[in-house]
Amino acid sequence: MSWLAGCRRLHRRYEPKAEHFLAFTAIACTLICYRRLTGETES
Repeated sequence: MSWLAGCRRLHRRYEPKAEHFLAFTAIACTLICYRRLTGETES
C-alpha cells in the first residue's frame, strides 16, 4: 500500500464511479511492477 502513496491520483478519490477508481488503482499497480522489473527510477 505504501507504494501506491506515490500516485497522486489515488490520494483522493475524484472519480464518482468505483469502477474508474479501481481501474486507476490497477494502472498504478501495473506501473509500479513495471518500474521494479525494469529498474527504472521515478523522476
